[in-house]
Amino acid sequence: MIDFDLPEDVQAVRAKTAAFIDEVVLPAESQVGTRPYFDIVAELQGKARAEGLWCPFVPREWGGMGLGHLANAVVQIEVGRSFSHLGAWALNCMGPQDATMVTLIEHGTQEQKERYLRPLVDGKIRICFSMTERAAGADATGMRTTAVREGDEWVLNGEKWFSSSASISQLALVMARTDPEAPRHQQFSTFLVELPNPGFLIVRDIPVMGENDTPRFENEVVGGHAEVAIENLRVSAKNLLGGLGEGFSMGQHRLGYGRLRHGMWAIAKAQAALDLAAKRALERETFGKPVAERQGVQWMLADCATELYLTRLMVLHIAYKMEKGLDLRQENSIAKNYIANMIHKVVDTSLQIHGSLGFTHDTPLAHWYQEVRAQRLVDGPDEVHRWKVGKNVLDAYRKHGSTALAAGGDLV
Repeated sequence: MIDFDLPEDVQAVRAKTAAFIDEVVLPAESQVGTRPYFDIVAELQGKARAEGLWCPFVPREWGGMGLGHLANAVVQIEVGRSFSHLGAWALNCMGPQDATMVTLIEHGTQEQKERYLRPLVDGKIRICFSMTERAAGADATGMRTTAVREGDEWVLNGEKWFSSSASISQLALVMARTDPEAPRHQQFSTFLVELPNPGFLIVRDIPVMGENDTPRFENEVVGGHAEVAIENLRVSAKNLLGGLGEGFSMGQHRLGYGRLRHGMWAIAKAQAALDLAAKRALERETFGKPVAERQGVQWMLADCATELYLTRLMVLHIAYKMEKGLDLRQENSIAKNYIANMIHKVVDTSLQIHGSLGFTHDTPLAHWYQEVRAQRLVDGPDEVHRWKVGKNVLDAYRKHGSTALAAGGDLV
């Protein structure tokens, strides 16, 4: 028998998180833009810690809740119902911090964990991830930033693009090419860089689609995607993370967690958009009938419900594979691609059902529409993931005479 019941402890932590989001976080949403954002965050974090809701994915010995992958998945879905990201900040599981903490947990030395992980978990500092470069784009192995050893230091030179939250961080995880003669995926290493640093120059926060629709208090910076110039950046050899030549594999491990988290949050936002669509369809009348009675509208809602259902199953299956320590690279790429398009379609459909109202800022849909478009680009564009998935389908057939293992065949 296949059992889809959540264990009692997982149900309990989900209920506790949901209550906290409903009773504490969502009421605070109205304050965004009226007072400093991180003042609101600090208050929420104090309340979350008092409830024992803190860093869900971090082991208890480092100050987190020590949740398994399934429990973390359902918690993150509840967290995703906060659309100003206050829920994630409140529980200290905001991207890109969360996935970068995972990297430190998995690959950091004891000294690095004490120096950097502990204050990150305590919420005393913030960290960004600097891998992407304008010249390389989706091909991480095409990055041109170099690191050259000089005595007990490494000297880095190059540029970074879309280093999310760099402008508000006190620590950066920077990837650079350390050995151009090594095998392609072993040429790169990752360094922990304390900020501010004159060698890590933030040129600007890159203006992005939908940015002007986000409430800001006196033009404060609360995140952003930084363009960075790296000029003679000196890093102690002690700040090499995970070993020489391990940067690429560590980066992919980190991105894997981030892709799943995006999927969890997408479920919450898609569900909210579908709820708005159903409410509008039931309330609005045209030509003497509620919009909800139109067969075409019912089909639109049915398509959205179908894709949301499939997304839930994908996330649960991936969480299961993570719990078992199984290889989930193929499923993660499939899910990342599918979910990014799912959330875009559901929000777009809800906007369409709202008609001209959906195009205004009287509902959150116009803002969501701009925001979710990024999901088809972040952590790898659609086309790269589809290429990888298709390649794996062919490889599976070559090895096994069947494509099943590349199409969820280990499930049924």
